Amino acid sequence: MLSIQTIRDHPDLVADAMARRHTATPLPEIIALDEVRRRVLQDSEALKARRNQVSRDLGRFKDKASAEFALLRAEMREVGDRVDVLERELNATETRLNELLLQLPNLVHESVPEGAGEEDNVHLPHEGTLRSFDFEPQPHWDLGERLGIIDFQRGVKLSGSRFYVLKGLGARLQRALIAWMLDFHITRGYVEIYPPALVKGEIMQGAGQLPKFFDNLYRDAEEDLFLIPTAEVPVTNLYRDEILPPEAMPIYHVSCTPCFRREKVSAGRDVRGIKRVHQFDKVEMYKFVVPETSYDELERMLDDAETLCRQLEIPHRVLRLCTGDLGFSAAKTYDIELWAPGSNEWLEVSSVSNCTDFQARRANIRYRPEPGARPQFPHTLNGSGLALPRTMIAVLENYQQADGSVTLPEVLRPYFGGVTEIR
Repeated sequence: MLSIQTIRDHPDLVADAMARRHTATPLPEIIALDEVRRRVLQDSEALKARRNQVSRDLGRFKDKASAEFALLRAEMREVGDRVDVLERELNATETRLNELLLQLPNLVHESVPEGAGEEDNVHLPHEGTLRSFDFEPQPHWDLGERLGIIDFQRGVKLSGSRFYVLKGLGARLQRALIAWMLDFHITRGYVEIYPPALVKGEIMQGAGQLPKFFDNLYRDAEEDLFLIPTAEVPVTNLYRDEILPPEAMPIYHVSCTPCFRREKVSAGRDVRGIKRVHQFDKVEMYKFVVPETSYDELERMLDDAETLCRQLEIPHRVLRLCTGDLGFSAAKTYDIELWAPGSNEWLEVSSVSNCTDFQARRANIRYRPEPGARPQFPHTLNGSGLALPRTMIAVLENYQQADGSVTLPEVLRPYFGGVTEIR
């Protein structure tokens, strides 16, 4: 959430940032409502002061039957009625203003490239050599079915389209990837968190999911709880409504959770395989840091995610997202993609973002820079490290052999108890 003070003091700067996102925002109405709110508040405070003065004057009257006393009492009632009207107007204005502030995205960092959409993202040169095959590489949906490790039909039978079942070494491959990634991040100083997968509406709001993404969320209407779309949501709110002590910062967390999203895509797009599904697992990195270091921390988080790609020995590339493709809460984002030769495409496996103080304001998370100092909002960062099942797709398609088997990456073999290939 943006500070209303920032909008009030720097309207042109905020308007420029919103324009750079190439999306309509309610900024003009917010500015107008803030002016109304301040005027109504000023009028209300002035009337309350007059009411208090009249009350004091009435208390000094000895002759309660005098005409002057009656006039003052009438004025007091009139002022009170007017205050009530202004209070109702103020409450309605503030309610509407807060609703609109929740719809306003984060400010864009000056280093983010300009662009209207994903076609304008900046692709950095890929790292790693694309494997040369002496046979036609197969997509993961053919490999998975042939090896008996991905069961699409039973996934559909259980839950419908865009669901699947992992079997045998397929399930073990996902488990190995998760364990390896968590172990790696712990060596980098992240503290593991296992949060609930169902959260309250205010928790979704604190992370920037509500109200904007309501239609993409799965919800238990009876309990009024939401299934999380990412571990970012509960981890953001771990310290909700708290003031963290100086020694607490920075805080690094890593979490693996199931993620649930209503995938709304064009008919026929990405319908094959496990690339775009309603339920998947993801390892999530998260940081609470002081504002002065947040962009350095972003680069370190990017390196953490890239290091995993390097250790898998799968070619990857980094994208600098443009202003028009930036996420709602993010001020700056890098995407990381792994090469999938069977599908013949680059697959996004990580999105690493600096959300500055945007989420901290929404969740009311603060810290003291030093003992006794005034509380400030920290900056929050999040990044996939990495996301399943696309990482699994990249492993299967890059490590496939001519006979249809899949060799396991060296880094994963300690998690397989001596197994070196899937066949």
